[in-house]
Amino acid sequence: MLRVAVPIDVSAVTSTASAAFALATPLRVGDLLAAAVIEALGPRAPQDKRERVIRSTLAGLAGGEYVVEIDGRIYTDPHDVAVCSGTVTLRFFLRRALRAA
Repeated sequence: MLRVAVPIDVSAVTSTASAAFALATPLRVGDLLAAAVIEALGPRAPQDKRERVIRSTLAGLAGGEYVVEIDGRIYTDPHDVAVCSGTVTLRFFLRRALRAA
């Protein structure tokens, strides 16, 4: 389980003049996964390692090797959009573990 801080989309708030975007930010699942990888590897990880792990993580999700649960909702596509606020919790589940249950 990983926890990732969600940034507020200030440009969306100012361009739409809507406070709703200050409370909840729509983000692609792939972007959340990239943030989770960076969080998990830490600030001292080399950039090339971050890029490799992000690529393999996104490829695994797109290839159906696993699913990711973000704040209780299951996502299978890195292009899906999750509406997030504050901090999100990500959990990863292998497909074969889901079939066995």
